[in-house]
Amino acid sequence: MSQRTGQLRLGAFLYPTGHHIAAWRHPHSLADAGSNFRHYVQLAQAAEAAKFDLVFLADGSGTRGDNVDFLSRTAHSYVAQFEPLTLLSALAAVTERIGLVGTASTTFNEPYHIARKFASLDHISGGRAGWNLVTSSSEHEAKNFNFDEHLAHARRYERAVEFADVVSGLWDSWDEDAFLRDKDAGRFFDPAKRHVLNHRGEFFKVRGPLNVARAPQGHPVVVQAGSSEAGKALAARTAEVIFTAQQTTADAVAFYADVKGRLAQFGREPDDLKIMPGVMPIVGRTESEARDKFAELQALIDPAVGLAMVSTLTGGFDLSGYPLDGPIPELPETNASKSRQALTLDLARRENLTIRELYLRVAGARGHWQVVGTPQQIADALEERFVNYGADGYNVMPALLPDSLNDFIELVLPELRRRGLFRSEYEGGTLRANLGLKRPQSRYRAEEAQTAEA
Repeated sequence: MSQRTGQLRLGAFLYPTGHHIAAWRHPHSLADAGSNFRHYVQLAQAAEAAKFDLVFLADGSGTRGDNVDFLSRTAHSYVAQFEPLTLLSALAAVTERIGLVGTASTTFNEPYHIARKFASLDHISGGRAGWNLVTSSSEHEAKNFNFDEHLAHARRYERAVEFADVVSGLWDSWDEDAFLRDKDAGRFFDPAKRHVLNHRGEFFKVRGPLNVARAPQGHPVVVQAGSSEAGKALAARTAEVIFTAQQTTADAVAFYADVKGRLAQFGREPDDLKIMPGVMPIVGRTESEARDKFAELQALIDPAVGLAMVSTLTGGFDLSGYPLDGPIPELPETNASKSRQALTLDLARRENLTIRELYLRVAGARGHWQVVGTPQQIADALEERFVNYGADGYNVMPALLPDSLNDFIELVLPELRRRGLFRSEYEGGTLRANLGLKRPQSRYRAEEAQTAEA
């Protein structure tokens, strides 16, 4: 296969003080960033001025642990942070072109809620909404929603498949021109263009229709973040963007080919899904400067926090009883994030890392790809995976905010543009248009077309 050409897509994954686990302790960070709206406004507007495709917000409905000492030492446990749909709705009012992608769980929500909220965000933003579909991996979230323990991994994904189908059906509740709003005739909508879903499945009974008009994009963009076997199957069926983690180019290329190869069975084309792995770039004007920036953050890692992070990434098993300078023990398969457990353990085994060495490797980007270097070195790395079909773009994970985002914008983007790899202006006014994704046809319009052809 020849090397690809074209331009890559970029998301700005905004974690309050930055993705490095110790970022909140850095003197340049805002310790109250998670609940500082002005901070998010400045980040979103900077990303938009730089022509990023989207801003991306993670979420979890819980504090992810009962260890109060650990929670007090890290800003990365979903403590004192905005709920993402509320925040994105507010950001819609202070931005114009950048996509707004938020995370919502299929395990702890109902399809009608999700369909309504994201359709509303799409209207508020003028067609810039995206839903990051997750099944959730935290036991502590489950206990906030009437569960004593988390649903089994396979069961979560079975529910997610039906959940996504119901949401898609609800987004087709109204035709584009259903709402007449004809004051003289006294007709608000055309009854023939209203569609009742009447879904009855294993997990859900949802009548419909949705009480929101068809979204400006037809459907908000569906993003998916799972990389397990079940996650890849769900992405091939439902996702239009997939956020994933791979440590090596070979793994990225294999994942890309695997997921893209699954699309045909669902009547989809390769370009119907954009694969955007996470990457945490630490950039300096010289390699020495970049390494100094990274070392400054690494020095702020509390060993107890690093150990707890490795315990989480390797499946939620307590590793505190093992020596920090010893190897990772053999661990059973987790019911949490299977793909992240596999990635973390594979990294430890491949490089023969101790527990301490492992947490120093993954504490920055939590298992995502880290690249430290000059603008040219960062651009080289991003280009290599892109041209070799390992990515359609990247979800950029700034280590320290706002500094790392500003560094990427000021130093790396000009180099990517010089190489013809990134836009200088937006192509369209919606998230779909800028990502190069098709506008979905209503299932009811498709049925009408099939009937007419018959």
